[in-house]
Parts: sequence; C-alpha cells; structure tokens
Amino acid sequence: MTSASTQTPGPEFEALRPLLLGIAYRLLGSMWDAEDVVQDAYLRWMGADRTEIRDTRAFLTVVVSRLALDQLRLARVKREAYTSPWLPEPVAGDAFGPLDTVELRDTLSYATLHLMERLTPPERAAFVLREAFQLPYEQIVDIIGTSQQHCRQLHHRAAGHLADGRDRFEPSARDHAALLRRFIDAAQGGDLDALAGLLADDVSAWNDGGGKVRAALRPILGKAKVLAFIGGLLARYPFDESRIIEANGQPAIWMRIGDQDQLAAFDIRDGQIHTIFGVVNPDKLARVGADEGKHHDSL
Repeated sequence: MTSASTQTPGPEFEALRPLLLGIAYRLLGSMWDAEDVVQDAYLRWMGADRTEIRDTRAFLTVVVSRLALDQLRLARVKREAYTSPWLPEPVAGDAFGPLDTVELRDTLSYATLHLMERLTPPERAAFVLREAFQLPYEQIVDIIGTSQQHCRQLHHRAAGHLADGRDRFEPSARDHAALLRRFIDAAQGGDLDALAGLLADDVSAWNDGGGKVRAALRPILGKAKVLAFIGGLLARYPFDESRIIEANGQPAIWMRIGDQDQLAAFDIRDGQIHTIFGVVNPDKLARVGADEGKHHDSL
C-alpha cells in the first residue's frame, strides 16, 4: 500500500495548487516555504475523511492559510536575526495562475510584499485573504481564530499601515520597463546625473545577501546616499550584463555585478524610483533569472 507521502497528487488537488501556492506565498514571501506548506496541506488532505469534506477548495484554503500563518509567526523571529535586510523571494508572475484582478496583482508586487513585512501575522492574513482572495470574514475567522469584528479591524488596520507606501495607480508595464531601460542606459554610461534624475528624494535601497554574498547590511536612505552607493558599485564593476525580465508580475532588472548575479526590483511612483530592492542571496534567485524570467525587451 502506497503511503500518502509518496502518492502523486490527483487532478482535484493539482487544479487547486496554483491558488494554494498563491495564498501561502503572499503570506510568507518565500516560495520555498510556500511549497512546504502546500505539501503539508496535501498530506493532511490525504489523511482526512473525504466524506466530511463538502468543499475541497474551502477546506484546503483554510488548511493552507492556517499552516502559513503558523509558519509566518516562526519566520518573523528568524528574519529579525537575518544577516542584512530580509527581502521576499522573487517569483515569476504566472507562478500562481492568471492575475485577473487588481488585488491579485497588487498583493503579488514586490513593493507590497516588502511593505507587508510591517504587519503582524494576523493582520497580514486578514489583509491577504480578504483583499486578494475575497474570502468572507466568516471563513477568515476559522483561520485566524478570532471574531468577525476583530477580523474586520485587522483588515482595516493592515490597509491603513500599507496605505502610505502603496500606490494603486502604478505605471503600466510598458512605462515601468521604459524607466528601467533609462536606468540601465545611465548605469552603463556611468551617468550619475541621469541616474539622479530617476530617483525620488526619499529613495531607499535594500539589499539581501543573506550572509552568503557581500551586500549592504542596512537600508540605504536618501538620494545622496543611494546615488553614492550606486556610483561606488559602478566604479568597481562593469555594468555590461543586464536585461529587463519579469518578476512578481512587473518588470525588473537581472544583472551581473562582478561575479554575483542579482535581481533588482523597483517601486516606481509618479515617474520616479522610490525604492530599489537588490536580491543577491543566491538561494532566492532560483525562480527567476536571465533565462527563466520573461524578457520585456520587446515592450
């Protein structure tokens, strides 16, 4: 007899896998952890009495959300001790199926995932489940373990925490990619004045090396310091290997600086770069890359 851990998931579960991964990833910001959560949910589903499960989608949504919420509580402690700022693991935008709504796209964007690190685990769960997946509050109650009124308060509070750093009217993919091309052209030409024109006055740069490769250990804040940081890199390393790819549903830059691959994601508002996210940790670059990502050079 084959054990549940070695059985291949059937079509019913596989049809729901993109949804389940999308929930877990938005809650955790890590595809590795999301896949573990979904696998654990599959084992629980296989061991459950199917005659008691009236709605497989609802059942698995609750199981995955609870597991991800528990994992997030543990992950927050580890992330506080992480070497360098902790940044989400970039993924391909189609990893979880079509991004059919503004909310699905917004909660997958790199900038929003980064901002969600400010939230408590219950706030993040209430926000993601209600905002992105439109779960009714009575179902969220079963996941978080609180009252409907408190779930509404958690959602409202989370939206308030994120409001200052989120812009619903983001640039189109074409405009986003065009600005990144200007960034690449200026960097390749060593034109710091042109780069300065692309940066907001309050721009910040976050770099995640995970202690495995060299990276700034703290956020770099303000145009002058970010420009000096970029200028220092350009003075030491050529910026020849770079291209625009897709990550988290938006254009990003895949580059090689020295002997290190790096993905740079950007928060762009009002035609300027407000945040640069540099992911250098090689463990977080497996899902996107110069070959794996979808190129936007034709936009």
